Amino acid sequence: MSSHERESARFYIIGAGFAGRAVAREIVAKGVIGEVVAFLDDDPAKIGSRIEGVPVLGPIRDVVNLLARTPADEAIIAIPSASREELRELYFLLKRAGFQRIRIVPGIAQIVEGDAHFIQAREIDPQDLLGRTPVSIGLKESLAYLRGKRVLITGAGGSIGSELARQLLSAGVARLYLFGHGENSIYQIDRELRLLQAEGVGERTAIVPVIGELKDPAYVRFILGRLKADAVFHAAAYKHVPMMEENPVAAVENNVLGTQNLVEAAIETDVRKFVLISTDKAVEPVSVYGVSKFLAERIVEEAASRAAAGQEFMVVRFGNVLGSRGSIVPLFKKQIEQGGPVTVTHPETSRYFMTIPEACSLVLKTGGVGKSGELYLLDMGEPVRIRDLAEQMIRFYGYEPGKDIRIEYVGLRPGEKVEEHLHAADERLVPTAYPRVNRLERIGPAFPLREVLAELEPVTRLTQGAEKDYRNRRKLRAVLKKFVSTLKVPEHEPEY
Repeated sequence: MSSHERESARFYIIGAGFAGRAVAREIVAKGVIGEVVAFLDDDPAKIGSRIEGVPVLGPIRDVVNLLARTPADEAIIAIPSASREELRELYFLLKRAGFQRIRIVPGIAQIVEGDAHFIQAREIDPQDLLGRTPVSIGLKESLAYLRGKRVLITGAGGSIGSELARQLLSAGVARLYLFGHGENSIYQIDRELRLLQAEGVGERTAIVPVIGELKDPAYVRFILGRLKADAVFHAAAYKHVPMMEENPVAAVENNVLGTQNLVEAAIETDVRKFVLISTDKAVEPVSVYGVSKFLAERIVEEAASRAAAGQEFMVVRFGNVLGSRGSIVPLFKKQIEQGGPVTVTHPETSRYFMTIPEACSLVLKTGGVGKSGELYLLDMGEPVRIRDLAEQMIRFYGYEPGKDIRIEYVGLRPGEKVEEHLHAADERLVPTAYPRVNRLERIGPAFPLREVLAELEPVTRLTQGAEKDYRNRRKLRAVLKKFVSTLKVPEHEPEY
């Protein structure tokens, strides 16, 4: 938005609670952003009063169509505790009233003890209206274990890593290391965090971007030794399933050996807490990506058995997150903007979904309350049919499914399933005392991790006497299939 547009903006703030008042105070204090015309609220005790000098109008449903509006008007929904159903109703109400720009402040999972800021308001997105209402975590309390600590996030430029970083701004950590091998994504999250800090979000924290490569064991040992991290959240992974079917050795190199390098370095450098972010694709995996995360889980669990006293290694597994890069939500959005068709793999394909902020809040909570050597599973609710998700998104953008925008079924891609499962037959689900966090007990025989890693060695590292195995795709799949029987092996897999 240009400075001219900002100066002429007129804001209607939906919700006169703590978040709405905080956003209004910032707009008034800065002046150049624009003016707050009114609060809209349903609370009879507030309607007719003035807050921060601004009138409170309501009930929302009755007054929204009566507003004397201009093209410069924006609506900001500032009700962090609103359910998905309430947000959906508000969104369509404001849309029908002619608001072209509708923003939203973060949900309660991201706002720390009444700390809401104008800079956190962003354009409302389909993912804000999809899925279930996130649970309120109480972020400041659940992050207390990280206060004053040095925290490293791998894959910090990705969807999960960057949201972990945003929430950790409120943890009072001494240093926040943003680790990744893509300079653009690390530059973007580094810049965003500094801007958020400058606008008063979170606490004072030293932010340190680190560009590096987890596949290099010497470098990983060196950098962890230099950074002296107290806690590591390992979110880095190659995760595009069909892409990893085309590049299986790279998937194993990055997701398996990268995790192994990081774990060994963490043990050596006395990292006190290590949390691996895992996925439901690791359950009875059919894809190389799924197998790579299956092995990564076991690497972290095995590390717990030989770590020093006071070191904790744990795994947090969950399903899909709404709106991650490469996920179907941005893809569907692009297809709808182009007039369709919206492509769905199979009429019955379903996935478990959670918003990125809720998943990250629960990961950070689990890191504080979890026990070393344990595998935790976030409660994902009920699975969602992708066809239903597509229809909801088409309606969000003002079209009718089948009439304005067609849905086309294109068949499953390599490595994909019709439906995912959150835990395997040899895993027992055990509830914990914490909402939406469960523990999984493995009840099957011990997995021969060391044997698998030894057999993968000549495929991923050039070994004298086994040069033909190096980066050999058929050899790789044969090794993985030997130990993980659910893996699907293509009939015509090339050697290299």
